[in-house]
Amino acid sequence: MPKNFATRIYSYNQIMKKTLSAILATMWMGLSTLSASEEQEQHIPSIKWDKHSLIIDGKRKAAVMGEVHYSRIPENEWKDEVRKMKEGGITIIATYVFWNHIEEQEGIFDWSGQRNLRRFIEICGEENLPVIVRIGPFCHGEVRNGGIPDWMFSKGCKMRQTNATFMHYVDALYRQIYSQIVGLQWKDGGPIIACQFDNEYRGSGDYLMALKKKALEIGFDLPFYTRTGWPELSKPVPFGEMIPLYGDYADGFWERSIKETAGNYWKAFHFKAFRSSTAIASEQLGEQKEKLTKGDELYPYFTCELGGGMMTAYHRRVYLYPEDAYSMAVVKLGSGSNLLGYYMYHGGTNPEGKLTTLNEEQRTIATNYNDLPVKTYDFQAPLGEFGQRNPHYYTLRTLHMFMADFGEELAPMEAYFPVADKPVAKGEDSYLRWSYRTKDGSGFVFINNYERLQNLTDKKGVQFSVGETTFPKRAITIPAGTMAVLPVGLKVGNNNIEYATVQPVARRIENGVTNLYMMQLDGIRTEISINGKVKKGLKAYGTVKPTIKEKGLNIYLLTPEQASVLFLPEEATRTPKTLAECSYNKTRTAGAPRTITIGVNKVAESPVDKDFEQAACYKITLPEGVDRTNALLDIDYLGDVARLYANGKLIDDNFWNSRHFQYALWRLPADCHELELRILPLQKDMPVYFPSAFKSELEQGIKVGEQINKITIIERK
Repeated sequence: MPKNFATRIYSYNQIMKKTLSAILATMWMGLSTLSASEEQEQHIPSIKWDKHSLIIDGKRKAAVMGEVHYSRIPENEWKDEVRKMKEGGITIIATYVFWNHIEEQEGIFDWSGQRNLRRFIEICGEENLPVIVRIGPFCHGEVRNGGIPDWMFSKGCKMRQTNATFMHYVDALYRQIYSQIVGLQWKDGGPIIACQFDNEYRGSGDYLMALKKKALEIGFDLPFYTRTGWPELSKPVPFGEMIPLYGDYADGFWERSIKETAGNYWKAFHFKAFRSSTAIASEQLGEQKEKLTKGDELYPYFTCELGGGMMTAYHRRVYLYPEDAYSMAVVKLGSGSNLLGYYMYHGGTNPEGKLTTLNEEQRTIATNYNDLPVKTYDFQAPLGEFGQRNPHYYTLRTLHMFMADFGEELAPMEAYFPVADKPVAKGEDSYLRWSYRTKDGSGFVFINNYERLQNLTDKKGVQFSVGETTFPKRAITIPAGTMAVLPVGLKVGNNNIEYATVQPVARRIENGVTNLYMMQLDGIRTEISINGKVKKGLKAYGTVKPTIKEKGLNIYLLTPEQASVLFLPEEATRTPKTLAECSYNKTRTAGAPRTITIGVNKVAESPVDKDFEQAACYKITLPEGVDRTNALLDIDYLGDVARLYANGKLIDDNFWNSRHFQYALWRLPADCHELELRILPLQKDMPVYFPSAFKSELEQGIKVGEQINKITIIERK
């Protein structure tokens, strides 16, 4: 155990003694704060699950899980970033424990600095957020060898099997992880509610059960355990041992093809009962069929890898739009899911390796399917590599608040698919995609008139039928790009909202009055039937005054922009400023273009260190007097790959896909005033996918090879 282990336990116990009840009381958004007398009871809520949802102290929850990798973020930033996740509506934190991040050298475990798992989990507890740890031994996560250390491949054993040699080292790994989490499990009043064994495993469930048995023997004792629900196991695990969690992505860097909209990602934009994806990890798993393993329908429908964004691989420069994540989230909810788990919700930066870089690439021993950047793991996530609040951070909040405040009603509702007999194909546009969930006369309609990179059209003459309710009274048009949730038979105190063409966002009870916040939808006529009266021609006043007042109920109509920042602190709603422009000068012209080779997995290989000796070089001068506390260097450039150096050390890199290359200035030493930027030129006919939306930029880049358009310092939002 670490030398300061006892000190950490004492410190944690002191914190928990003072804050345990408050943490448990507010751990799920929407719960009221406990009284002082209740705090003294230090009650630990029960956690159960059934085929519908998690049940916390007898109340059903529709949870929102966000993936963040603690070892990819400096430890002094953890508290702020976890808090931002919470403000975004995340109610559970998920994190990988990468084996080679903590034992890169055999027998030497490093739990210091940004590898300090214990401190990260403590911070999650302090911020009232439960944690699921994904403990491997194989994780993937675009880490070298999927997280398995290089030295393991010299042991003469097969990986991810129950042979004695491999399990011996897994035992040592799990014991080390346990030493970091002891006292932090849910039963002890800590935030850890579950762990996942291995990742994307396709063999016998006996291996997963062996991992669980080992963990239990060591001391893991959690309310539930999980596994990825894909691919199908050759032999299932016994029912109830591990909840299978699913996923979907809008696009994938791992596709072998360099064509646009390759793969089956379009299926993620259709409502369907089938839970898994046939597109995840296709480079490893090959063709996957739409087949639900028998018995899995008895588990709740949870996800752990709903694409919050997407990385760029060298051969495939995917560009994700905010609508992609939001649309998939609406579809998953409308298909019956009661836990939305985003991968990633927060991007990061690969830590320094002691022996190697820690990124996945085709040249490594294992998990060598793709070439990923050396440093950046931004993932185009709702919260970026440096905690930037990206546009979908805000739009997704509206859905997350809805889940927190209406989850108890939503969770037991069954999903129905009224257009299940319609054709399903990429870009299918002959009908409106919708579903509904209902129970005991109440329900929600889910609409998705969006598909990534497809031009769906307006749908005219639309009415919805849920049970005995058909609405609205006069048919409406659902504009292209609409994604929405509409209430049916929503009971609010003594009031009944028979239907509404606006989206419920949140509700708060103050002095016996329910304040209901609802979002108007662009291009859709607002119509609310409440207590038998149909109200039309309504305007959004925001939170200034209610649009509708009934006994015990105030309804506040919000614009989408108002809804996305509802209850956020002011700092999260301001428009970021440009703080300064940076001067730069070219110190070296690019040499002859490198030869782009095809790697062992039949896609283009990324450049190596030596290639950057022929890159164009620029010296960037950082202006004096700029407060770096919340400042980002923003580089607008054209080129193939860019690398940023401080004092000769690589600090970040970027595979060009039209997004600006950014870096957090607060991470630089205070006396660092110059940076070096190296850019490799774009080439004609590269075996690389670039988004067609940026064709003109790409053509300009190929023409000039590389260039800087502008370098500024901007505020981080």
